[in-house]
Amino acid sequence: MATFHSDSRSRRTFLRAGGSVLALPFLETFAAPAAAAKTPPKRVVFLGGGFGFTKDTFYPDKAGKFSEIGLTEGLAPLEAHKDDFTMVTNLTNMGATDPHGGSVSYLTGANVAGTPGKRFHNSISCDQLLAKELGKDTRFSSLTLSAKEPDGGQNSGHGQGLSLAWDDSGNPVPGINRPIDLYYTLFANPNDSREELDARLKKKQSILDIVRLDGGSMKRTLSKGDQEKLDEYFTGVRQVEKGLERQAAWADIPKPQAPFEAPNEGITGEQAIQLMYDMIIIALQTDASRVVSYRQPVCDLLTGMGVKIKAHSLSHYGFSQPRIEASRERDKKCSALLANFLDRLKQAKDTDGSRLFDNCIVSYGTNLRSGHELKNLPAIVAGGGAKKIKKGEHIILPEEDTPLANYWLTLMQEAGLETDQFSHSTGNLPEILA
Repeated sequence: MATFHSDSRSRRTFLRAGGSVLALPFLETFAAPAAAAKTPPKRVVFLGGGFGFTKDTFYPDKAGKFSEIGLTEGLAPLEAHKDDFTMVTNLTNMGATDPHGGSVSYLTGANVAGTPGKRFHNSISCDQLLAKELGKDTRFSSLTLSAKEPDGGQNSGHGQGLSLAWDDSGNPVPGINRPIDLYYTLFANPNDSREELDARLKKKQSILDIVRLDGGSMKRTLSKGDQEKLDEYFTGVRQVEKGLERQAAWADIPKPQAPFEAPNEGITGEQAIQLMYDMIIIALQTDASRVVSYRQPVCDLLTGMGVKIKAHSLSHYGFSQPRIEASRERDKKCSALLANFLDRLKQAKDTDGSRLFDNCIVSYGTNLRSGHELKNLPAIVAGGGAKKIKKGEHIILPEEDTPLANYWLTLMQEAGLETDQFSHSTGNLPEILA
């Protein structure tokens, strides 16, 4: 079994083990005494797919405890966790207008085409709001994960965003697309010396020095549209500078050693999701980050299952029996992957010996319901970190088209964020609180 060993040179823990890339052993944490004495922090994980699920076989048709109403075919792989997750029905992302690109506003709630004078304008996503608070003391304020689909994401129902995350200026946060890239983000690279790391940081800073401009006088000669573009440019530069400052601040604190060999660059689909899930758990255990968003692959998952129908075509399953069957198998595969992730969270130990699961809030869903339906999105929440949220049941909200932003607001409040407003929210959801 892989184990953590505390290291006196760092307040971070080190992983020392070998293991298979796709069969990572469950880990136990042996934190430094100072860390072990503290209450484990809250962690929040946002998992998002592209197109929705099969209408007749995934969604429960009545409210109640899963122990009484049972699980649908699509949710059946979650049987072992039926008392530990809740599905919420009647949520609609009021800002979403494009069924092919709903992931763009999935965590923001923004109507990206609805700002006068702007062709596209997004707002900050809830994961990034949480990162400002929960990520103050971690190496990465948030981990933003994604997947590079064959068509750029459009055929996957994600749209052209780089991830699920958007910064406070409404600009996309680039996602880490491949397991190997996340591997070298989280773990120490044996080929890197401190001198090389310092050189890279200085090189990045020098590039910024070159591209940085004093735009004060220039703006007076520009059109309004060009002024906005220049402001967006400077905002991007400031974001990069903040990232460099954070890297420099953590440069003296070694990253943990990897518990397994670097994964193959060509891993995709189900294997990529499993490996990303494994590394998310390690990131949470080592406190590398407390906020994670993951825009999961859709097309590659289907290809790996042997389904030759593209995700967009599959969403239009209609009365085609082969497509219906493929859609149902996809649903079960997604639920099985989620169940495995929850298994690992329950078996992983936190700093005080409790289950990592008990200190996490895990949100799982998609930007669409079934086909191209933008209303009544699937929303699943699990994890003991959401202590006030009811568990083990299907909750049908009394109002149809309840803003999805109300759901995000409720989760953010459960994570400890003191706020009464998010995006177009009209309040939290007392119906899902115990």
